[in-house]
Amino acid sequence: MSTSAAWLPELRAVLPADAVVDDPDVVAGYSRDMAMLAPNGRSAAVAFPSNTAEVSAVLQMASAHRVPVVPRGAGSGLAGSANGIDGAIMLSMIRMNAILEVDPANRLAVVQPGVINKALRDAVEAQGLFYPPDPSSFDWCTIGGNLSTNAGGLCCVKYGVTTDFVMGIEVVLANGEVLRTGHRTVKGVAGYDLARLFVGSEGTLGVITEATLSLRPKPAPPVTLVATFDSTTAAGKVVEAVATGGLVPSLLELMDRTCIRAVDDMAQMDLDRDAAALLVAQSDSGGARAAEEIAAVAAACENAGATFVHHTDDLQEGAMLLHARRMALPALELLGTTLIDDVAVPRSRISEFLDRTAEIAQERRVILGVVGHAGDGNMHPTICFDPTDADQYERAFAAYNDILEVGLSLGGTITGEHGVGNLKTDWLAREIGPVGLRVHAAIKAALDPLGIMNPGKVFAPQTVLEPSLVLAAVGR
Repeated sequence: MSTSAAWLPELRAVLPADAVVDDPDVVAGYSRDMAMLAPNGRSAAVAFPSNTAEVSAVLQMASAHRVPVVPRGAGSGLAGSANGIDGAIMLSMIRMNAILEVDPANRLAVVQPGVINKALRDAVEAQGLFYPPDPSSFDWCTIGGNLSTNAGGLCCVKYGVTTDFVMGIEVVLANGEVLRTGHRTVKGVAGYDLARLFVGSEGTLGVITEATLSLRPKPAPPVTLVATFDSTTAAGKVVEAVATGGLVPSLLELMDRTCIRAVDDMAQMDLDRDAAALLVAQSDSGGARAAEEIAAVAAACENAGATFVHHTDDLQEGAMLLHARRMALPALELLGTTLIDDVAVPRSRISEFLDRTAEIAQERRVILGVVGHAGDGNMHPTICFDPTDADQYERAFAAYNDILEVGLSLGGTITGEHGVGNLKTDWLAREIGPVGLRVHAAIKAALDPLGIMNPGKVFAPQTVLEPSLVLAAVGR
């Protein structure tokens, strides 16, 4: 790998004059994402391509000089996937921000990676369509970043995650070649599903420069429910009852007591500060069907011993109730630096997971709030601490690892939507095992034989072997 910027004049030669920045202060602003404690290095320059041809030219140059390349969207990630690497090219995709096509007849949109999630949602809504994936940062995160991490959001319980809406992609490979894969048809099974291979790869296999995304009809205005409980076990029973009862709400979210109090302190919403858990549910099925679904969820809450249940079809009131959930992370950030975990467990184990995180908070003596997508079991335990206090720092990271251990022990996964980045590389190895790791490494070696694409992310550096060693390991 290059450790100097001797290649910088060549990078400037393949891009417009204003598309390469190496001012140290500017570069520093692109050195990390929102995972504030994930390790990061100092890239040599930031490149701002405006089209696929320019991305291809950058990667051809980078391959020739073996320069690391870090693709970057808005920097809203929470695992360090877009963090800088010493001597690397930070490839910012924010100038490739066009919605190239919206096709109502075929319910699809073609977009560049720098398009903001909310901008796409607003654009297709104007044509009576809906793009469901909605990460909490939907008003500033980019589609490219969503693709890179296979982002989810609040609507996952009914609609699924980003990959469920990817019909095809254009991706620039490490050597600068341009691959187009996928289709515009409803069905298509020709060859391997390469599009899904790149979605969630966190920039380690190539740079996505265009995506064809499927859309849904615009849903009906939602009916919203809020319920509080005096135990997390009771809230967990509701989640299980919803799943086993055949209900498919468009949203089912949970906050624990720490989150409830943090949001109430910040937003003064008169929440029940003594509640152990708060659930927010919505149905966008429309008309009588939505009312029936929410009534069934309300009955499940009452059967589980909810201390308060309220539902409404008033859009403004419903938005206010959902706002409390969306404000959980900003509220927790007021309590200290946040270390956000991203564990998904089987829905039947949510109560157990919440109880164990509460025990971890007590054992490690940390402030720990849990907010999450209860409908699909994806929890976000968030540890708040002072990073300048060495003891707090150590206890926070110990708690973070304890949570991952509990998640795996309950049959879960170390990440439901944030990705592995460089925070969880060792944990990925534990989850997928040596055979899985070898297969991952073989794919990486086939598509990025020089190892220039976002090195150190997803895999611990020592697991990205020379191609000949990888091929030998898998028996070739």
